[in-house]
Amino acid sequence: MGQKELTKDQADPNTKNILIVEDSPTLALTYREYLRQSGYDAAIADTGAKAFAAIEESNPDLILLDLKLPDMDGLDILKKLKAEKNSARIIVITAHGSVKVAVEAMQEGASDFILKPFASERLTTTVKTNLEIKHLTGLVQQYAGGQKKKFGRFIGVSPAMQAVYRMIEDCASSKVSVFIMGESGTGKELCAESIHNQSPRKERRFIALNCAAIPANLIESEIFGHKKGAFTGATSDREGAAVAADGGTLFLDEICEMPLDLQAKLLRFIQTGEIVPVGSNTPIKVNVRFICATNRNPWEEVEAGRFREDLYYRLHVVPIHLPPLRDRGEDVLIIARHMLENYAQEEQKAFTEIRDDAQSRLLAHSWPGNVRELGNVIQSAVVLNDGPILTGDMLDRLMGPARRRQPEPMAATPPDGIVSTSIIEPLETVERRVIERAIELCGGKVRLAAKRLEVNPSTLYRKLKDWSE
Repeated sequence: MGQKELTKDQADPNTKNILIVEDSPTLALTYREYLRQSGYDAAIADTGAKAFAAIEESNPDLILLDLKLPDMDGLDILKKLKAEKNSARIIVITAHGSVKVAVEAMQEGASDFILKPFASERLTTTVKTNLEIKHLTGLVQQYAGGQKKKFGRFIGVSPAMQAVYRMIEDCASSKVSVFIMGESGTGKELCAESIHNQSPRKERRFIALNCAAIPANLIESEIFGHKKGAFTGATSDREGAAVAADGGTLFLDEICEMPLDLQAKLLRFIQTGEIVPVGSNTPIKVNVRFICATNRNPWEEVEAGRFREDLYYRLHVVPIHLPPLRDRGEDVLIIARHMLENYAQEEQKAFTEIRDDAQSRLLAHSWPGNVRELGNVIQSAVVLNDGPILTGDMLDRLMGPARRRQPEPMAATPPDGIVSTSIIEPLETVERRVIERAIELCGGKVRLAAKRLEVNPSTLYRKLKDWSE
């Protein structure tokens, strides 16, 4: 019979493969005609066996399924497709008195159902809606799949870290100065290394100096070098970090700790590209890219007179803010598992997993020391215990009283008539960030995210579609 032949969807290029599973030739042809009038074409199968053959051959995006077939029950088809994790949207067609069966079908994986009899508009609207959901679900999965779990030596999938990864990628190819800000232990040097390793300078040296760890009377020599006899103890010529980094990257960590008189010399270096070693009058041409970092607010340091404003503007060209660990959600567990594996291997211990109570403990902690503190805790737990499971009790002995996350303090309300535009984001930006974060926390499940946000799923699907265009 002609209607039983399986035909490919050849309507509009955007139309998906549709399969009608219906044993009544009259109804099957009626459904296909309804769809054809709306620009869709469909294949027809009148038995369960032919339906499986069609699914195997064309992998349809949408299936219209009658539950009463001559060779098997439609619920059995649903159960098999569910077990195989088939991604097709399945619309169950059932009689008006079989709502209970339709509900059971939804529990077995059906996406929607239609009660007989129905008008053509009801069918085409249901089909169109489910095809759009199918398309948008694919976009969400593509978005989630595009998230980087590792980036250089960074580990994490949180939206905050995805933004950092994009900033690094965007600025790596340039030679402009980068100013990295973040609390101690958030990975500012890792960020600087990532920028260097993705830049055209990656074949040359990356030189890092911690301005807070070098005595004030030696930091000039450390950066610019010195000549023999320039000061007591200078028994030979020594090239500084600037010369060592020539052609590469000079990373100045804790830049706000640099003395003001040296800031003036650094500014001149940035402006001229020349350095003068201590005890010399001969300038040396040096080509470096500057990356600096601080755990302070650099503009507050400028206002307090501890950091030169002209140097701030020279260095603060591309700012990158590293989020504290407490704001990175599930990244805490991802990093903890990675550390547990590495430390267990180093110490030849049998640790393989983190128990639920330990996970809860890790997530609840405020991590004032950020990733550095987390690493210390995991390493200590591995050294002091045998495993194979990291438990909450092991962590309690190391972490002490829980320093739980504190709610962010509310910003002070400005005086009447005064609005600080620097802390106001466009509503659309805030909305998108909230939605994408909700979807991420729900494992990419848009419907669950919509439920948690207390909005209709179609609203999220529509917005995701708009953002993808």
